[in-house]
Parts: sequence; C-alpha cells; structure tokens
Amino acid sequence: MGDFRLVPLFDGYFGLDGGAMFGVVPKPLWEKTNPPDEYNRIRLALRPLLVVTPKERMLIDAGIGDKYDEKFAERYRVERTSTLLDTLKIAGFEPRDISMVILTHLHFDHCGGATKREGTRVLPTFPEARYIVQAVEWQEAIAPNRRSRASYLPENFLPIQESGQLELINGSCEIVPGVELIHTGGHTRGMQVVKINNGQDTVIFWSDMIPTRGHIPVPYIMGYDLFPLESMEQKEKLLNQAVIEGWISFLEHDPEAIAGKIHHENEKYRFEEINL
Repeated sequence: MGDFRLVPLFDGYFGLDGGAMFGVVPKPLWEKTNPPDEYNRIRLALRPLLVVTPKERMLIDAGIGDKYDEKFAERYRVERTSTLLDTLKIAGFEPRDISMVILTHLHFDHCGGATKREGTRVLPTFPEARYIVQAVEWQEAIAPNRRSRASYLPENFLPIQESGQLELINGSCEIVPGVELIHTGGHTRGMQVVKINNGQDTVIFWSDMIPTRGHIPVPYIMGYDLFPLESMEQKEKLLNQAVIEGWISFLEHDPEAIAGKIHHENEKYRFEEINL
C-alpha cells in the first residue's frame, strides 16, 4: 500500500464454543462455514497484523502467547506449530524493532503475546514499543465483572503498565498519519478496530467485530459481546462503508481466509478472498 507495508502474522489456532461464537444464530446455519469438533468448539486462527510505515513498525494485536498451562491449552484447543515471533522473524523483524502495539481489546487471545515469561518474571514482549489501549478497556480489564473475568488475564497486560509502556487513549483518533483507531465498543466496552488508508486504498482490521467470514452478516454477532445492539449498530455502519468504498478486510480469526473484499449482492454478503 504505497509507503505502507502490511504483513499478516500468525500465532497458531485455538478453539471456542461455536454457539458462543455465533450467539442466537442457529447451529445449522453457522456450522456450514465453521464446523465444530466433538466438544462443539470451532477452529479459530490467531492473525495479528504488522503495519510498517515510514516512521513506525506497528503490531495490531499479539495473539495468545505461550504463558498458559496444559489445562488451558486443552480447554481452548491451542495449536501452535508456528508463533507470532516466528512469523515476525520471517518478515525480517525482531521484537525490539516494534515501536507500537495496538491492542484492539485485552482478551487473552488478542493480548496474550503482548507479554512473555522470563525466568520468574513476566515482561513486555516488545521492549521498545508503546502499547496503545482504550482507557475504558483498561478499566474493564483491571476490574472485570463476573461475566468477563475469565477473558482478562492480568499477566497479559499489567506488566505493560509496570514497565511504563502503556499508553491509554480516549475514543477514536488517528494514531499516526493514515492509521485510524475507531472505538466501537460492543464486544467489550473499550474495543477498537483499526482502519488504514494510504490515500488510495483502505484496509480495515475487524478484530472481533467480524472475526471470521461466517460473521459478516450484521445479526451474526458473538454471544460473548457484552453490548450486542451496539455491536450490530457499529458493524452495520462500518460494513456498509467497506462495501461501498471497496475496503480490504483483514479477518483475525478465520481459520482459512486472511483478507478479502466484502460485496453485497441480491441482499446477501459475499466475501472475495485476496491472495497475498
């Protein structure tokens, strides 16, 4: 994209309950695109996005990391033959090359790789980076309610504050020229998506607003969403704009498709995958 270089990275796969991932959508509909295993879990990818600009090397989300124990790995069917840092190295970068980490929200599958174990300590994985989080998301994470507590694991984000690398923002903003953070809420109170524009092309990183191709229709939202009506309102607004303006969509959790364009034809959405 002109002066921007976008590199999809990979931190493996994991599994979540298909019913929870699709909320009120009946199973006969969602299992066509996301077949479940014997425990009703669907396979989900972990695909952070590296954005290299003339002045910044930005990472959007950080995968699930490796600080979990065997029980966690079994429960969430974690499969990691290749990791975020492996694919970052293939792209030509080391952790200290990253100057900014944008965390769309602080659930464990989006910020687990933001920190790492080093002996008995847990430290930020990217020592030179500013970590960008919505302030309201930070407050939700450090004082979670009973419903969201299992998704917010303190070891994934408190070391960022302790190291002085945390940067809290309030609402939507252009974080650097051409890179806009859009505070959507919905999934969590502080979730944000990322829009990238080089003056000609536009990319959107949907995070958990549209995690897979199966979630493109507006009513197909997750049971995990804390504010479902807000999710639908924001999703419809951005989705219509993406279709009209031909944005490229990056899907963080789709097990097969990385990026593509969304079209609306005959009252149905169609995802056209782009070969990268």
